[in-house]
Amino acid sequence: MKRIIALMLSAMLMISLAACAGNTEAEPTVTTVSSADQASAGTSAPDPATESASSDYSAVKTGANVTSTGVIDATDLFSDRDLTQNADLSSAVSYTLKSGSDITIDTAGVYVLSGTATDCSIIVDADKNDKVQIVLSGAGITNTSTPCIYVKNADKVFVTTAEGTDNSLSVTSSFEADGDVNTDAVIFSKDDLVLNGLGTLTVNSADNGISCKDDLKITGGTISINSEADAVEANDSIAISGGTVTISTRKDGLHAENDDDNSKGYIYICGGTIDITASADGIQGTTVVQIDDGNITIDSREGIESTYVQINGGEVRIDASDDGVNASNKSSSYKTIAEFNGGYVYINMAQGDTDGIDSNGDLYINGGTVDVYCNSPFDYDGVGEYNGGTIKVNGETTNEITNQMMGGGMGGQPGDMGGMGGQPGDMGGGMGGRGF
Repeated sequence: MKRIIALMLSAMLMISLAACAGNTEAEPTVTTVSSADQASAGTSAPDPATESASSDYSAVKTGANVTSTGVIDATDLFSDRDLTQNADLSSAVSYTLKSGSDITIDTAGVYVLSGTATDCSIIVDADKNDKVQIVLSGAGITNTSTPCIYVKNADKVFVTTAEGTDNSLSVTSSFEADGDVNTDAVIFSKDDLVLNGLGTLTVNSADNGISCKDDLKITGGTISINSEADAVEANDSIAISGGTVTISTRKDGLHAENDDDNSKGYIYICGGTIDITASADGIQGTTVVQIDDGNITIDSREGIESTYVQINGGEVRIDASDDGVNASNKSSSYKTIAEFNGGYVYINMAQGDTDGIDSNGDLYINGGTVDVYCNSPFDYDGVGEYNGGTIKVNGETTNEITNQMMGGGMGGQPGDMGGMGGQPGDMGGGMGGRGF
C-alpha cells in the first residue's frame, strides 16, 4: 500500500513540475514548420469539426474551358490540383496567427491559418520540388512594409480560401527589400503560384497586390484587390479559369512581363468573372493575350494590350480613354495581330484621339460580334480582313473594316506612314509559340 501511495505522489509531482515549466516558456517570434515538428511548436489544437470534415474529404473541382486551336495551346495548362477548390485537411497543420510572429514553412504539406495579426509574414522556404498549400480560414494580416505571404522557394504554392470564410491581407506602407529581392507585393512569390478556393480574399496594397516571378494561376475564389501599382503581375504568365476577381488599381489590372526575355509574358483567360478599374491598362501581356471564355469588364486608359491579341469566346466589355484593344510590337517572337474569332466584344471609347481597335500590324475579324462605339473604330498598319461574324460601329451593322487613320498615329501627319507593313522583326516567331 505504501508503495502505491509513493508512486501516486511521484506522478503528481512530475505533472506539477511540467505545468510550471510550461507556464514559464517564452513565446517564439518565428515558428518554423518542418517534417520533424509539424505537430509541435506553433500548431493549435485540432478542431473536432475540422477533423470530422477532413475524414470525409471530397474534392470540389471546377473545369477549365480551354482550347487547343488558339495561339496558346492550353490543353494541359491547368492541373487537377489547380482546379480543386478545397484542401484535404486530414494531415493539415493548423496555426492561429500572432502579431509580431512570422511562420516559416520549409516542407511540403497543407497548412491552415486563422486569426488576425499585425507584422506577421507567412514565409515559404521549402525544397524546389515541394508543393505547399496555404489554406486561409478566417485569416487577417496587416503589415507595414513586408509581404503577408512570401514564397522564397518551392515548386508550387497554393493559396486557398476555405469555404464560408472571409480573409484579408494588407500592406500599408512602402515595402522593404529582402536583400537583393524587391519584395513589392502583399503576396510575393518567386515560384509558381495558384489562387483558388471557396471563400473570399481581400488584398490591399500600397504597391503591387499579387506578384509572381514565375507562372500565376487563378482558378476559383472571390478575390478583391485594391492597389497603388499593378494589381496582379507575373514574369512568365497569368492564367485564369474561374473565380470572381475585382480589381481597383492606379496602374495595370493584369500585367505579364519578363524584363529579361520578351518571348515570355502571356495572359490566358478561359473563365471566371473579372471586373477591372485601372488608371493605366486593364490587361497587358508582352507576348499574347488570349481570351477563350469568361465575363470581363474593363474601365481603364487602355483596355487590352499585347503583341498578339486573340479573342475566341466569352464576353468582354471595355470603356477606355486611349485604345480599346491595342496590338503593339512588344515581343520579337510573335506577329503583331488583333484577331477576333468568337464571343462578344463591346468597346466604348472616350472622345479625342482614340481608337476602338488599334493594330500596329494586322487585324482579322473572323467570327463573334465586335461592337464599337467611337470616332475611330479601327486603325491598322498591315492587313485588315473581315471573314465572318458581326461588326457594329456606333450601333450600325457593317461588313467593312474601315481604316480611319491609315498608318496609325495622329491622323496621318507627315512622316507618320513608317508603320506600314510591320516593324522590323515583327514577323519573327509567328504562330510557332504554342504550348508555352
